[in-house]
Amino acid sequence: MNETKNNRCPWPGDDPFYISYHDKEWGWPVIDDQRLFEKICLEGFQSGLSWITILRKREGFRSAFAGFDFEQVAKFGERDVDRLLQDTGIVRHRGKINATINNARRALELRDEFSSLAAYFWEFEPKPQNRPQELSWETLKTMGTTEESMALSKDLKKRGWKFVGPTTCYAFMQAMGLVNDHIEDCFCRAEIETARNDFIRP
Repeated sequence: MNETKNNRCPWPGDDPFYISYHDKEWGWPVIDDQRLFEKICLEGFQSGLSWITILRKREGFRSAFAGFDFEQVAKFGERDVDRLLQDTGIVRHRGKINATINNARRALELRDEFSSLAAYFWEFEPKPQNRPQELSWETLKTMGTTEESMALSKDLKKRGWKFVGPTTCYAFMQAMGLVNDHIEDCFCRAEIETARNDFIRP
């Protein structure tokens, strides 16, 4: 088993924290609205930075943003923005902080329209024929955006969301299991493919 687990995607490197995220979280299908909201927001904060930087601060973000309960975050005002700008546990970027509060309000609108964020986001799951036949590391490196991530980004922006470009949206789709981007040799790929086959879409 240990030998098998050495066959994983290259991107976590040898960082135990990153490896744990790769093995236990990345790519597993998610239906929970709060987790979906957290991830789309954290991907926005990641813009211009490395994901490991955001991952190491995730607990700080959760504490600062009410566990990413978007009903609570939607109520944040200028006093909260000032508080967050002083919080060393997060990335202190006024535009991204304001975007998260804005996106919480937009998330409430999405939930009202679609009954859940999950029902909305999973509408953008790519069709099997739009996916690569075999996913190598070389192929994956060319897939910073896809037709579906561009469509998701465009629709979110039309709805007033911020910091949701096509690259951000594709990273979100990868992490939340809308696609299985573990490469063919990765021991996680088959496990996640089984989970996706068993997953009941909202």
